Amino acid sequence: MVREAIDVEIPPFDLAGTLTLPTRGSGIVLFAHGSGSGRFSPRNRHVARGLQTAGLGTLLFDLLTEPESMIRANVFDIALLADRLLAATYYIRTRDDTAAARIGYFGASTGAGAALVAAARGQDDVSAVVSRGGRPDLAGGSLPKVRAATLLIVGSLDHGVIELNEEAYAKLGCEKRLEIVPGAGHLFEEPGTLDQVIYLARDWFAEHLQ
Repeated sequence: MVREAIDVEIPPFDLAGTLTLPTRGSGIVLFAHGSGSGRFSPRNRHVARGLQTAGLGTLLFDLLTEPESMIRANVFDIALLADRLLAATYYIRTRDDTAAARIGYFGASTGAGAALVAAARGQDDVSAVVSRGGRPDLAGGSLPKVRAATLLIVGSLDHGVIELNEEAYAKLGCEKRLEIVPGAGHLFEEPGTLDQVIYLARDWFAEHLQ
């Protein structure tokens, strides 16, 4: 694996990120963090390492600048977060070493809603989406437009969010799957539950990106 600190250019500023590429060409998974977290999210970094061991590239980056992240409304601005994710997708497409890679999105919490909106808007660029404890319902009217194969993962203890995922799932017209991880809460902090997310996401991305 080759790891590189990068800046995703979004004039008039850049968003810091970490791009990790396998030694041989493969798919790349872009992470859309939720609840104002960024590229140092311990849960998403753990998931990223799991995907990397399967030969997938990853891009962990900050969807918001530090001043923007201090404004709570920005965390729930799905359109803004989707714009940033599409900007990062464009960045991947403009690099010589990643231009031909198949792209997937991994979204958590509000980031899942942004990932689905971005997938609906960038239909030709995105092959797969995985949501972990996400709010896909926040994608609203974009859900029926998503073409990327979509996997929704929810914890069995995440009451309320399960129902929101079921409602969003019904509106998706793409290849799709809903997985409920036994004994997992919203953050998948229970022993072994985040590893279950890794197994599910790894297999989904391997099937659709490699």
